[in-house]
Amino acid sequence: MTNKPQGMNRRAMLRGAAVAAVATPALVGKAIAAGEVTWRVQAHWPKASSSFTDSLGVVATLLEERTEGAFKLELLGAGEFAKGPDIYNIVRKGVVPMGTISPSYILDSAEAASFAYGIPGTLRQSWEMEHAIKNLGIEDLVNEDLASEGVRLMSEKVLPTEMVVSKKIESAADFQGLKIRSSGKMLDYLAAAGAAPQFVPGSELYQSLSSGVVDGAHWGAAIGAQSMSLWEVCKYHYKPVLAQTTDAFILNEDALAELPDDLRTALVDLISNRFFLRSAEYQHKEAIALSEGVANDGVEVMQLPQDVLEMLAAASKTILEEEGQKGEKAAKAADIYRTLMSDLGYA
Repeated sequence: MTNKPQGMNRRAMLRGAAVAAVATPALVGKAIAAGEVTWRVQAHWPKASSSFTDSLGVVATLLEERTEGAFKLELLGAGEFAKGPDIYNIVRKGVVPMGTISPSYILDSAEAASFAYGIPGTLRQSWEMEHAIKNLGIEDLVNEDLASEGVRLMSEKVLPTEMVVSKKIESAADFQGLKIRSSGKMLDYLAAAGAAPQFVPGSELYQSLSSGVVDGAHWGAAIGAQSMSLWEVCKYHYKPVLAQTTDAFILNEDALAELPDDLRTALVDLISNRFFLRSAEYQHKEAIALSEGVANDGVEVMQLPQDVLEMLAAASKTILEEEGQKGEKAAKAADIYRTLMSDLGYA
């Protein structure tokens, strides 16, 4: 009886902490441009997704506060104007100045995009991926390619990827042919272990699960499953983490350059600072969401069988090697991963 109120109290505490951590005095001071600027932002998250509110919604609120109402974001849920990989193209063309994506959507545009998304079966903790993305140069390598297309990628957060499925997986035989909603190199990773992964846009995911088009999915991990109601049809939540992955903002460089200096600084600094704050907050909320799923939704937390894990481990090495061969920037990104994994004792 006490689980839900406690969860609600913890969520309120997290919301308060997030705002308190970022709601510093306005960066723009007295230099606010005359009039207001409003940018449309096309998200890849459906409005039902927690990240639409907790990631994009918080950025919009804080940006308006910091600029004393001079800079506002008009938020569009997945599919309202574009969805999935199409979001990159409408930002690149300047149809909208800003969007959110998974880096897995831009594999054809940036050699190192797979490394920004996360190579399955490599990095294990959130901080490791944060370090690789921001401090060791993965994001910079992606932006070297995107610059020629007039787009800038800014990582939004690091999040774990875990599967939820409607069937128990007790052996490699159970995994064979399992239809899993996936994206990016995770498609190859799951296929290597015998599953039959396929891409489904977030706006169509619940319907695809409830109708049996797919047997399971990954949409982040526990938070994604809870906010997208995936546990209603998929009661088995599988560990270990498949990968540490990222979501990202993308911005049209011409639109960014046209902003007054104070508004541009407010936006870029806010997104940069939120990355680490949101990544840490997300780990806390993951634990809360999973405990609530077990208590309130009848979720069973399961472990993938050893024979499946062995096939996934072999696939991980192959994927890392293949991705590193896509070009000079991809090779640099692969070396960043290998060095970090060696330093951590993973390889």
